[in-house]
Amino acid sequence: MGQVALQILQSSGQSLKIFALTLIFSLPLGFVVAAGKMSRFKIISVPVSIFIMIMRGTPLILQLIFVYFAPFYVFGFSFPRFTACIIAFVINYSAYFAEIYRGGIQSLDPGQHEAAYVLGLSKRTEFFSIKLPQVIRTVFPSIGNEVVTLVKDTALAQTIGVAELFRAAQTASARMFSVMPIFIAGLFYFIMNAVVSKAFDYFEKRMSY
Repeated sequence: MGQVALQILQSSGQSLKIFALTLIFSLPLGFVVAAGKMSRFKIISVPVSIFIMIMRGTPLILQLIFVYFAPFYVFGFSFPRFTACIIAFVINYSAYFAEIYRGGIQSLDPGQHEAAYVLGLSKRTEFFSIKLPQVIRTVFPSIGNEVVTLVKDTALAQTIGVAELFRAAQTASARMFSVMPIFIAGLFYFIMNAVVSKAFDYFEKRMSY
């Protein structure tokens, strides 16, 4: 059983790659998507709103299958499995993060903009020095919830054959005719989520005032 645990631990590296790359790309992309939805130009806000509705209204597993298989039938080529996995995760989570950011931005007091204008601050200074710190503090708990969900969602990568943690556990379970590898994988997910939750609790306390 120790050998199985070691194999699952090695496979967890792939899950951590999916987790890290999704956050690296989807967190900043979410700001872009949020800005698009809040744009006063309908030609921008309407398509972005439709994009968010589709991403949030369809299962991630379906999006994984679409990103991997659709390009072959439409354009005649396919993304590598891992690349398709990252693309699907990034566009899915960017939609969720965009709505979180939008809620945080729109919750700010409009009077702050007027005060910044009176003080002669540029829009760039107003956003990065006044609005952004408040938005980050406001949305941090919601971001934390999505990040915890992301840890568990990495298991869906095995849908298109990406050899991550859960797929390794399934393979070991089938080989041993035992569900114990699945339980071991669940323990790994629990540990990763515990680490992520503790990290967010720590930073949330640091930002509180």
